[in-house]
Amino acid sequence: MSQTTTGRRVTAADIARSLGISRATVGFVLNDTPGQTISEATRTRVLDEARRLGYRPHVAARALATGRTRIVLLVLPDWPLDFNLRRNIEEASLALDEAGYALITYTPHPTGHSRPLWETLQPDVVLAMAPWAPGQVESMRAAGVTRIIPDPDAPPQAEWHEEGPALQVGHLASLGHRRIAFAGSADPRIADLVALRRHLALEVAAERGLEPVPAADIDLTDASAGAVLAEWRAAGVTAIAAYNDDVATAFVGAAQRSGIAVPAGLSVIGHDDTPIASILEPRLTTIRVDTVGLGRFLAELALSAVEERPEPSVGPELRVALVERASTAPPRAG
Repeated sequence: MSQTTTGRRVTAADIARSLGISRATVGFVLNDTPGQTISEATRTRVLDEARRLGYRPHVAARALATGRTRIVLLVLPDWPLDFNLRRNIEEASLALDEAGYALITYTPHPTGHSRPLWETLQPDVVLAMAPWAPGQVESMRAAGVTRIIPDPDAPPQAEWHEEGPALQVGHLASLGHRRIAFAGSADPRIADLVALRRHLALEVAAERGLEPVPAADIDLTDASAGAVLAEWRAAGVTAIAAYNDDVATAFVGAAQRSGIAVPAGLSVIGHDDTPIASILEPRLTTIRVDTVGLGRFLAELALSAVEERPEPSVGPELRVALVERASTAPPRAG
């Protein structure tokens, strides 16, 4: 038969008319309604005709019928969209797609002029990578969102423990460095993350009996890193633990332009194991974060809420690991 509709959405009624069967039968097949005694031959005819006519399910109607939109809304903090965050999102999106869900990301900004996406998308679950800002939970509940992660009504969970700074300082100390500095990023959007890693680096240094760790936050420019490096060298710093690989790269570049050999004259360790770590010369010692495992963990959290499964446990695959390359070495004697 020829296609009977043009310029409008193909409906289940069009498929029923084309096949000469009831609209109810077509609906049962398209919605995969349980408990129906529809023959496999009829089911195949309906699905084949739906494909031929270009049928696409009406999302709003299906949501009304099933109570689900099969949309997961991931609320991102206002952070730079760096390599690791992109990998987290990509893996979460892939895992959710495999389960039949679409992942949509949304970044609320401090200005707050745009309408929150949870008011228009009717997502099955709203998931965040950072604590909820004031008013967000109330706004979601007013929009009818019932599945919210992290659950604002649940007892406080133990925060994810950052192990990277401990591995950074521990590695440099094991090489014999006693005067280690911590280099952060001056980007105000990640000030809390930088402060957390700086605090942990200071704690680990104190536990190991090292000298107090000098710290500074830089813009990703040679001038910014170079000025800080000059001060630190004058103070006897022999190694730098950086907030991330970008900051570490800035210090490697500043050191080389100042005639300081890395690692013979200065050891530098980064964090995140981004592609630049293995491209830079010397190749950068860094901390590897399991972005794949974390992305899949986020997806499983969302699916556990929507499909009423047990929550996933954080496994050892989400731990960080030291990747030792050429940018760190024992301090020069004398």
